[in-house]
Amino acid sequence: MLLERSLSPNTIEAYLNDVQKFIRYLEIENNLSSPLQIGRDDLEKFILWVNRLGLEANSQARLISGLRAFYKFLLVEDLIDDDPTELLEGPRLRRKVPEVLSIHEIQTMLGVVDLSDPLGARNRAILEVLYACGLRVSELVNLKITNLFLEAGFIKVVGKNDKERLVPIGGEAVKYLGTYLEHIRSRQEKIRPGHENVVFLNRNGARLTRVMVFYIIKELAEKAGVSKKISPHTFRHSFATHLVEGGADLKAVQDMLGHESITTTEIYTHLDTEYLKETIYLYHPRLKM
Repeated sequence: MLLERSLSPNTIEAYLNDVQKFIRYLEIENNLSSPLQIGRDDLEKFILWVNRLGLEANSQARLISGLRAFYKFLLVEDLIDDDPTELLEGPRLRRKVPEVLSIHEIQTMLGVVDLSDPLGARNRAILEVLYACGLRVSELVNLKITNLFLEAGFIKVVGKNDKERLVPIGGEAVKYLGTYLEHIRSRQEKIRPGHENVVFLNRNGARLTRVMVFYIIKELAEKAGVSKKISPHTFRHSFATHLVEGGADLKAVQDMLGHESITTTEIYTHLDTEYLKETIYLYHPRLKM
């Protein structure tokens, strides 16, 4: 997965955890069969077992995906003759509309950041970049100083499977990111070896973790009185939704988000009914007022 498919360490870890869950199930059932001897019936019983445990449909689907990857590997390596996951059915997934912040909620969160505190200046830059560029949290924490082209209004982002893309960055984000880099980041005395080129550092001079960014956003949401259940990814959803609602081309949004498939981007077309009604009344020849 790492060498041939160039999958990220997080994806590989998720696949391995799924296979480990299956192994634990076999141990609980006292089924000591080798993976080479496991049949579709065993796999279906496992899926039924995790279903009874209350595992969500998305998690069940990911489990099946992990098992399919494992047995595909065994098949390619000629360790098995038939793939027991070939006819394995997964749960039907509902397309879940992501939680999105309104422009007012985002402005409120930005407004509660204490800019007199060095960490506050950093946190304001984090929020501005997340919303202005629609980054994944992993892309944010791994953002490099040498990949910032602020005068040109672009940043280079390394996304999934190490794919690079150029993303425009707006004036407000450039302003607060520039302030952080000039007055906080450049004066940070203690920087861990190997982290010299990382944009966002913690007080110990190391790259921020994804969990730390989650806590920063959670704390600011509480301070701003935002009751929605949000995460760093909510800013990515909000970025895409506000662009699509404003009339942005879906292909352009796909490129900025780094989605391989346009169908992934299409979820952001969940426009409110009032906007749709207004559009049809304005442009439909039989309904114009």
